[in-house]
Amino acid sequence: MPDPLILAIDLGTSGVKAALVDDAGRLLATGLAPIQTLRVSGRGAEQDPAAVLEAIAAASRQAVGSAPARRGDVIGVAVCSQFSSIIAVDARARPLMNMVLWMDQRGAPEALRALPGGPALVTGPLGMLRFIRYHGVPPLGSGNDSLAHMRWIKLARPEVYARTAAFLEPADFVTAWMTGRVATNPCTAFMMLVVDNRRPRAPRYHPALVRASGIDPDKLPELLEIGADVGTLRADAAERLGLPAGARVFSPCNDTQAGGAASFAIARSSTHAGISIGTSSVLVTHAPRKRTSVRDSLATMPSPIAGEYTIIAENGVGGRAVETLLDRFVFADDGFGDHRAPERYAALARALANTRPGAGGLLFLPWLSGSVSPAEDGRVRGGFLNMSLETTREQLARATLEGVAFNLRWLLRPVERFLGRRLTHLVFFGGGALLDPWAQIIADILELPVHRVESPRFALCRGVALLGFYRAGLAAPEDFEARVPIASVAEPRAALAEPYRRVFTQFERAFRRNRSIFHALNSPGGPSAR
Repeated sequence: MPDPLILAIDLGTSGVKAALVDDAGRLLATGLAPIQTLRVSGRGAEQDPAAVLEAIAAASRQAVGSAPARRGDVIGVAVCSQFSSIIAVDARARPLMNMVLWMDQRGAPEALRALPGGPALVTGPLGMLRFIRYHGVPPLGSGNDSLAHMRWIKLARPEVYARTAAFLEPADFVTAWMTGRVATNPCTAFMMLVVDNRRPRAPRYHPALVRASGIDPDKLPELLEIGADVGTLRADAAERLGLPAGARVFSPCNDTQAGGAASFAIARSSTHAGISIGTSSVLVTHAPRKRTSVRDSLATMPSPIAGEYTIIAENGVGGRAVETLLDRFVFADDGFGDHRAPERYAALARALANTRPGAGGLLFLPWLSGSVSPAEDGRVRGGFLNMSLETTREQLARATLEGVAFNLRWLLRPVERFLGRRLTHLVFFGGGALLDPWAQIIADILELPVHRVESPRFALCRGVALLGFYRAGLAAPEDFEARVPIASVAEPRAALAEPYRRVFTQFERAFRRNRSIFHALNSPGGPSAR
């Protein structure tokens, strides 16, 4: 009999990745499709849900069409997505407006207070403690959580709110489109902040949190158990995906949780952590219990393995910083001329080869969309420090990669304190892992071995597929490591440890010393307000 396959879909911020994955973790065929983000005044960011579904269909048809003889071997569809984003839908799961993205800050407390009825929806100190006790994470001051988006829609788009049958995270929107069932689970609903996460095997919306949210309870989707199938693939969705109707649609999860499977850091025995550098940087590993550290902006979320927990350690902008440098400053099309060129990342690799560690003393601050863990602050921003007349574009590139790595080092020790254990090594995946030199930079700066997975861009597809095989009884979390191939291992170089430690000290100081300047520039009504 042919090996069973799963169509795995990874809905990211910048695009969709799809793959046919077998139960050994092999990627048989893949597909890609981009998604455009719309920047909106007032610190807003949105995406067109119809364009999201079309991208999913295009990437899936590309993958399935590359192996047409195997269509009949697909036993199900597994979905993961970026999260802290919200789509308001009607009773038939049709979107009522654009998706409000995780980077949108229109629901930040100071913005809500300016809207009629807004002050009543801003959570005070005692309310914050209630959210931490029952859920684990309080409403964020940056407004980057899903509850903030729902509150903003209620106040700023009351006509949409009145018609809303349910608010859905992206993964749940996709599975609703596939099955017709409007539902969520504690994994995907995490940043809605209203689920009682103390007993993840018995999920419920906590009444006190729902009251504190200000969102009507009938606008929350059906809450399923972790691991419960959403349903089966409807004929219309199956046709667009290139699959037969009736395949299982497995329980979805967010991309951090899928990353735990992709880096085999999801089992209780895990001594390492996965690090993903895509649009953002994330560190993920198994956590022993539900816990929150307000000081370090760290918390646990329910694991896709029912009854377990995963640390949520979102570090902020990662690969997006490199894309910004390349697209807007190196290969830009603007008043200076059209400098667009193919093979941008091949050029980046050449530039890195021409520079030395330390980038000539140049320091990059990577908080282009605010900082998250270990110091959540939506109003800080990024930049280069210590430029000189001798600074080159190649040094700008190396400093950008090093700055993202310094941000991960800033996160490392708080994570280890939080977990109560030292990490032995890191498993590197995501689009950033396509750059082999970045693995070495991370190893040198974090002083830990870095294992780079094969096909890192599609690692989340492999991870969510492994979770699907686990649901189907064809894999166990302890088996995942044997099904994730490692392409290379970067060992930290002892000679660079002390120089990088000195630079890291200044990196931390740069955050503290510049914070008040960023706040003045980026506060409502400030020079940068849009």
